Amino acid sequence: MLVRDIIRNQGPLIVCRPEDTVQTASVILHSKYIGALPVMDENNRLVGMFGERDIVRAFANRLPKIESMLVSELMAKNVITCKPEHTVLEAMALMKRHKIRHLPVCEGGKVTGMVSIRDTLDVLRQNAEQTAAVMRDISIARG
Repeated sequence: MLVRDIIRNQGPLIVCRPEDTVQTASVILHSKYIGALPVMDENNRLVGMFGERDIVRAFANRLPKIESMLVSELMAKNVITCKPEHTVLEAMALMKRHKIRHLPVCEGGKVTGMVSIRDTLDVLRQNAEQTAAVMRDISIARG
């Protein structure tokens, strides 16, 4: 399965801006039940990623007034991305190699979706269930 197949059924891309406060971005994360947001500039270019780990890191480092800090102060700036034509296994390998849980999907210089580790695990689970069903059918047919 390709990354394209995962993002095909996703709703509109949920993003934040570098000038948003951490409080604003946290509300988006919480209300949408997601773990990370692509950070887009005024020209809709991907400039970073902001997520739960950034918030935890800020608290662990005892940064003052975290909620009023700007997303740009905490976001990851070197963003790892994938393409729609990557396989799910390639996306998982990127996540593992870079120790990340979310990948923006980019095509033609634009972010077209997001893939999470949960998305990839769901695909693996579905594949395992399909394989098990086929194996049962073969076993029953052979009697």
